[in-house]
Amino acid sequence: MLTYEPGSSPAHRLDPRSKLAVQLAFAVAAFAYTTPRGLAVLTVFTLGVLAVAKTVPQRVLWEYRFVFPFLLAAPILDGVTWGAPWFVIEDAIAPLLAGWRVLLVLLVAAAYVRTTPVRESRAAVQRLIPGNPGQFLGMGVAFVFRLLPVLLSDIARIRDVHKARLGTERSVSDRMQFLTIAAFNRAFDRADRFALALQARCFSWNPTLPALRLSRLDAVAFVVAAALLGAALISAV
Repeated sequence: MLTYEPGSSPAHRLDPRSKLAVQLAFAVAAFAYTTPRGLAVLTVFTLGVLAVAKTVPQRVLWEYRFVFPFLLAAPILDGVTWGAPWFVIEDAIAPLLAGWRVLLVLLVAAAYVRTTPVRESRAAVQRLIPGNPGQFLGMGVAFVFRLLPVLLSDIARIRDVHKARLGTERSVSDRMQFLTIAAFNRAFDRADRFALALQARCFSWNPTLPALRLSRLDAVAFVVAAALLGAALISAV
């Protein structure tokens, strides 16, 4: 499961604000360079980001396996025709490149999640956006990072139980209905227990957050982010 893991990689030592800057700049560059050559260069950059975070690409791809059917459905549906030649490759190229861009953004985001504690992410958001809006967004970010891996794990267990009870013998619609209902019931149960835990621990909207300090390594990250934004602007001109 993609969650924060303590480590000593260069990405672990970066301030979350610099990592967010790189992630945002990369997303802008990914949607600015839409050609196969541009995306190939961004792919090499993504592999470099994963190496800096000491994150194995195969592991991230496995964690994102549920996204692949959606990324592949668009080019297949756009390329299929109702008559000869039945499939037009030229029509499938654009959505295929779009899916490639989305996958690259997800890989860079995975490097951030794996190397950044939840409390530091919340601190970064609240320092970038002051006042009540920042507190609300910071709280939301913290909740998502903590609950999403748990919910995904619940869904995996539901599927395993359904498979053990020969649920795979049912039709696809029945399996989807069972999984959806069970997942929502589990999510609501998790939400109720989470709210009770917050009350029991005297949840505060404005807690004491960890101190954030920029270093020389963060300066390098900001330079990389600026270079990505500059490249995106040059592509747009």
